[in-house]
Amino acid sequence: MPDSLINAWRSHADNWITWARAPGHDSYWRFHREQFLDLVPTSGRCTLDIGCGEGRVGRDLSARGHNVIGVDACADLARACTSHADGCPAAVGDAAHLPIRDSGADLAVGFLVFQDLDDLDGAIGESARVLCRGGRLHLAIVHPINSAGRFDPGRDWPPPFVIDGGYTRPFRYADEIERNGLKMVFHGQHRPLREYTRSLSGSGFVIETLEEITDPSDRDKWARIPMFLHIVARLDTNGV
Repeated sequence: MPDSLINAWRSHADNWITWARAPGHDSYWRFHREQFLDLVPTSGRCTLDIGCGEGRVGRDLSARGHNVIGVDACADLARACTSHADGCPAAVGDAAHLPIRDSGADLAVGFLVFQDLDDLDGAIGESARVLCRGGRLHLAIVHPINSAGRFDPGRDWPPPFVIDGGYTRPFRYADEIERNGLKMVFHGQHRPLREYTRSLSGSGFVIETLEEITDPSDRDKWARIPMFLHIVARLDTNGV
């Protein structure tokens, strides 16, 4: 396994671009695009797309009138974001060292990014730094229940959801998935929910919304267990 999550994603950048741009292929299109975008407020002066990848979220936000700037630690992904026909400007930068001035944005989004970061506290702290007071951070992450366990189809049906290694301890993981002839390896870091809430609170954020995303069509599995978690947090106007 690569030494860092950043390097892991850099090694799969080309596969990710193909995967993310295949129409209706990724979970973004299949499960929670509309739910996430419906939580985002109307456009302000600057929306920062942290871990923008090839730019799909930024393109959707731009279509809704947002002035989007993307940031990604992988140069190939930042380039793909910018070079798309409907692309947004994007800079190369680590989420824990954002190349954005203090209070330069009033909204920041991180769609399925923050569970893929080596330094969660650094990224949350940087999000607070670049947001103006009262600014909001909108996150979609792999639900910690999802990353902690698995369905065991070798037992009863519907299959029980089993957490073998424990929920409370952080650990690295890599999910290899093949669908419709496309392959992708998703590298991430399992963290219990308290790690996210602690980090947000410690950087001055107040959580306003938590939405758990399931798949109602998969009644035997993912209708019972949440796949993703959407978090809306506001930077406290009273400061940290």
